[in-house]
Amino acid sequence: MINFTIENHTMKKLYKFLLNKLPRPLLIRLSYPFKLIAPLLYRGDKVECPCCTRSFSKFLSYGADIVHRDNVLCPYDLTLERHRLLWLYLKDHSTFFSAEKLAVLHIAPEQCFHARFKKQANLNYLTGDLISPIADMHFDLHSIPLEDNRFDVVFCNHVMEHVDDAIQCMSELYRVMKPGGWGIMQVPQDTNRDVTYEDPLIVSPEDREKHFWQKDHVRLFGKDYPNWLKKAGFDVDVFDKESNYSEELIHKYRLSKSEILYIVRKN
Repeated sequence: MINFTIENHTMKKLYKFLLNKLPRPLLIRLSYPFKLIAPLLYRGDKVECPCCTRSFSKFLSYGADIVHRDNVLCPYDLTLERHRLLWLYLKDHSTFFSAEKLAVLHIAPEQCFHARFKKQANLNYLTGDLISPIADMHFDLHSIPLEDNRFDVVFCNHVMEHVDDAIQCMSELYRVMKPGGWGIMQVPQDTNRDVTYEDPLIVSPEDREKHFWQKDHVRLFGKDYPNWLKKAGFDVDVFDKESNYSEELIHKYRLSKSEILYIVRKN
C-alpha cells in the first residue's frame, strides 16, 4: 500500500509536469496514453467533465504564471473551463446535436471536440487553420477561400487574440455564415478591463505574456469584446450560465465565473 502510494504520487507529478510543459501539438499526439493513465491516477468524484462524462478527485492545474489556474484541466480529454462551458451550451441549449443537417466551419479545431464532431452524422463538418495538423484546410483567416453564406454554424475559439486585424477576421466569418446561422467565438477576456488593450510596440514574447497573458497574443480583450463582434455585422447574445446551472454544478464542472459565452448570429 505504501509503495503504491509513493508510485502513484510520483506518476501524478510526472503526469502534471508533462501536461503543463509539453507543446500542445505534442500533447495531441500523446493524448491516447494519457487517457489510459488518468482514470487510475485521479480516481474520485469531486469534479466532473461533462465532455468525457468522467469524474475525478481533481483536475490538473494549467497556464503560465500570470494566468495560472488550479484544478481546471481534465486529465482525460484535456478540456479546460471554456471547453466544458461550450459543450454544455451545445448539448443543453442548442440544436447542434439534434438538427437534421448542419454545415459547420470550425476554425482552429480543438482536439477535445474534433473527433467527436467528425463522427456526427448530422454535421457536414469542415475545419480550417493556418498550420494545425488536424485541420482539413490551411488558410489565413483574414481572407477565407470559401464562398459566401455557406455555413449554419461557425466556431472560432481563442483565435482573435492572435490575429493582426480581428475585425477583418470576424467579418470574413460573418461573410461565410448563412443568414440565420449562429456561431461561438470565445476569447481570453479581462472582465476587469472596460476597453480592449492593444499596443503595437509590445512585440517580445516576454512582454506579450506580461501584458496580454500569453507569448503569442497581440491584444487582451476587455468588456467591449461584444462591440467588436457587432462591428463585423453580428448580433450578439450572452449565455448566462448562472441562471442555467446551479452553483453546485458550476463548481463540479469547474466552470470559470469570469468566462462569458457570447453567441453570435447573422440575420
